[in-house]
Amino acid sequence: MDNKHNEEFADDDVLIEMIDEEGNVFYYVEEMIIPVGDDNYALLVEVKDDEHEHGAGCECGCEDDDVIIAKIIINADGQEEYVEPTEEEFDMVQEAYEKLLDEEE
Repeated sequence: MDNKHNEEFADDDVLIEMIDEEGNVFYYVEEMIIPVGDDNYALLVEVKDDEHEHGAGCECGCEDDDVIIAKIIINADGQEEYVEPTEEEFDMVQEAYEKLLDEEE
């Protein structure tokens, strides 16, 4: 994952532009920050574009939200960068997220 763009999307939403290994561009909104130890992780939800009209029987998968976890680091330029967490980090974030959900109930 590579963070190429970080700007205000709407009010206090942060829009993140990600480019995968094949050069495909995806946009995500930072839903929440999950602190784990000294690190922060972002829960990112993909922003879907409406290139076609969706209706009954639409099989594009647009109804499903693409949600990812990204580790927030500070790169050499002093800018926040979103990177893929290790499996161990992902497991710790998932556990922390579940605890947050339990506390909300």
